[in-house]
Amino acid sequence: MQNFKIENPTVLHFGRNVVRDLGKTVEKYGRKVLLIYGGGSIKKNGIYDEVMGQLKQINAEVIEYAGIKPNPIVEDVNAAAEKGKQFQPDVILAVGGGSVIDSAKVLSLAIPCEHSAWRIMINMAKPTTAIPLITVLTLAATGTEMNPFAVLQNVQTHKKIGYGNPLIYPRHSFLDPAFTFSVSRDYTAYGIVDLIAHALENYFGEGDASLSDRFVYSIIREAMEYGPALLDDLQNYDLRAKIMYAATCALNGLTVFGRVSGDWGVHDIGHVLSLMYDAPHGATLSVAYPAWLKLMKGRIPDRITQLGKAVFNASNSEETISSIEGFFKSIECPVRMNEIGINEDKKPEILDMMIKNKVNGVHYKLSKEDIGRVVELMY
Repeated sequence: MQNFKIENPTVLHFGRNVVRDLGKTVEKYGRKVLLIYGGGSIKKNGIYDEVMGQLKQINAEVIEYAGIKPNPIVEDVNAAAEKGKQFQPDVILAVGGGSVIDSAKVLSLAIPCEHSAWRIMINMAKPTTAIPLITVLTLAATGTEMNPFAVLQNVQTHKKIGYGNPLIYPRHSFLDPAFTFSVSRDYTAYGIVDLIAHALENYFGEGDASLSDRFVYSIIREAMEYGPALLDDLQNYDLRAKIMYAATCALNGLTVFGRVSGDWGVHDIGHVLSLMYDAPHGATLSVAYPAWLKLMKGRIPDRITQLGKAVFNASNSEETISSIEGFFKSIECPVRMNEIGINEDKKPEILDMMIKNKVNGVHYKLSKEDIGRVVELMY
């Protein structure tokens, strides 16, 4: 087991009506608030009114940046940063899912510094301070509400990449499962895939960490037990709560402590598909993960089998991969490229873009031949 340090500064407020404490929490950091959110669904489902009611109670001065896309782009962060530099907020309040919160994280760094968001993302700038960030989560999937990572894409450079910095841990995150009631069945299912993929990325990282492995098994079993029931009963608070908490735990550090790192090769693959075709992130992962596992079954059969025995009572790597793919199918997530509208004639451009973006894993490296094989296996 590797040496490690546990330090997660995010205060998580979890449960029904926790947003009633939002106003007094924001007030600890000041009353000038930059509110950032997505396409406007929070105005239809009442979340916007509830949040604004909290801000009115503290007489907050609020400016808004709306319209963050499901696959967030750096151009939006730069535009929001221009607003922020003029307004000089005391706190950023992100209300939304992973795309909104990831955008707000980079925004929190971009406002106090003189660099563009993309220079921060590619580590050409080294911010030393960040505007305090508070989040209100409306989609259970990414775990970004309790970690120091963000993903953005750059349309001009054709890149979608991740970034990590301890400065971008949210100070507080508010998770009310009822705030996810309006999430569609499809996107609820994609969130279930995403949380499973996060657990797997760390499981297939470098290092021996048996307790972290057991956290992975438990999170996946939680998703498999309660996910299908939730998809049949989208207004069920208890089921929403179980999936929301599992998604947070899948990427708040529990599954990586004791390892050198996770692998993240499958996310690299998925990011290219989202970049090229604007495919939902979870849908790219349900396609990419079985393909990656099929590529790896000759390289790490014992590791795959160990997972299968613990989670599916599988006896070998083949059964494990079949079980994972079968679960994705059972919740009606795609497992082949044509199921997300990407036909076989796109293979050459996908391969070219993956090579251009240097798709790879941290632990299990992918050659050009490996990438070509993965592209084939996704069809």
